Amino acid sequence: MNTLSYKTQSAKPSTVDRKWHIIDAEGMIVGRMSTKIASVLRGKHKPDYTPHFDNGDYVIVINADKVRFTGLKMDQKTYLRHTGYPGGQKATKAKELLVKKPIAIVETAVKGMLPKTKLGRAQYKKLFVYAGAEHPHVAQKPEAMEL
Repeated sequence: MNTLSYKTQSAKPSTVDRKWHIIDAEGMIVGRMSTKIASVLRGKHKPDYTPHFDNGDYVIVINADKVRFTGLKMDQKTYLRHTGYPGGQKATKAKELLVKKPIAIVETAVKGMLPKTKLGRAQYKKLFVYAGAEHPHVAQKPEAMEL
């Protein structure tokens, strides 16, 4: 009989070590990039991943206006929203949204890949998306992340 007893370690607020990652989205495919970002926000890249606890890292995405889609998605993909009034559903093509609000494309893709709970909303708050190459998080010393 084995006398060693192993216990599964769960992440706790005292054991979390959050890092800042920066991702240059220039020329990257939206869906493939977003899956990696969602995984980092959830903490799945860490060995102490705990599904019911937020131990993910912060992610900064720059150059969101230079992302790309595969196939004909740029012309055919539609983003839906609702004004809250009867008959108030609005549709916007990906090409138009990339011109008007380029950060909305990345934010929408990542948000759809996170849990639809309080935990998912807390994880989403650690995402910072910027259209250009500049960002105000220099003091956090973000590390460049290759996807």
